[in-house]
Amino acid sequence: MQLLRHYRPIAVVCAAGLLAACAAPSPPPVETKPKEPPSCVPAAAGDQVTGNWLSVRSQRGVTGELRTLFTLNPDGTMAYTEQLKRGKHPSQGLSEEGCWKHDQQTLTLRTLTSNGSPVEFEDPIYTNRYTIVSATDKTLDLRSSDGVMLKARRMSPGYRLPF
Repeated sequence: MQLLRHYRPIAVVCAAGLLAACAAPSPPPVETKPKEPPSCVPAAAGDQVTGNWLSVRSQRGVTGELRTLFTLNPDGTMAYTEQLKRGKHPSQGLSEEGCWKHDQQTLTLRTLTSNGSPVEFEDPIYTNRYTIVSATDKTLDLRSSDGVMLKARRMSPGYRLPF
């Protein structure tokens, strides 16, 4: 009993401190503005890579045929659609929209929405760079950053991948 008399004032002070900490008003939450999506920059007049480009290929380790449609609009906007066709199975696909830029031998695609949902603009997974190996008015050969070659042919305006 003698021992409790010595610790009782310390216990009361600690309990009062805890209550005071709980009762203190918390600072207001810091409001952060959502980042604005980057704006697309129009392509140079007559840029040869503007248009619809279709690549059909097989990829090691993937069963089926990969079809990739790049739609590079003159206003700097782009649509990227990739579809996996596997025989009688329904197609699986990815649909992205955003901006594109052509600088010397580099084509950069920056995704702003993926399958209709906004993306985190700063995440590097949504910026893809391709080296332009060759470009004519009918064909566009690209090498991805991981070395995959894409041989695309020009498609008519408004072309869409069939499902």
